Amino acid sequence: MMRPHEQSRDQSSSDREKPGWSLAAAKLISRAGRFALVGGIATAFQYGLLVAMIEVLGMFAVLASALSFCCSALANYLLNYYLTFQGGVRHRRALPRFALVAALGLVINTLCFSLVLAVAPYLLAQVVATLVTLVVNFLLHHFWIYREPEWNL
Repeated sequence: MMRPHEQSRDQSSSDREKPGWSLAAAKLISRAGRFALVGGIATAFQYGLLVAMIEVLGMFAVLASALSFCCSALANYLLNYYLTFQGGVRHRRALPRFALVAALGLVINTLCFSLVLAVAPYLLAQVVATLVTLVVNFLLHHFWIYREPEWNL
């Protein structure tokens, strides 16, 4: 049986841990929101460039798609580096990792899209693929590309 002073000491240490956990969870949620916002901006940028390259410049669609993807990926990297993850990691470490994650994201997106397309309309398949890719990308960005010791408990 615990003595009253022991119980209050255990309870107070437990109470001290909860606000820290709440703060860490709030930071993670905030970071995830910024990540999603940056992803939305980069996606809109990609589609805007794609349409402009095809409709205004008359560029071949496959080339326009590849170039707009590359420009979007660069914008995504820079926005995430400076806004979402606040540049806590050097470019020479983050950029190669980002390139690998972007390539992996392309594979995941294509695979998910193909699997869901077998049972659902293409727009729903793309939404599912985008959501799966978003989750995987965020986790890889958070715990690997821009890894910070306080986030990796």
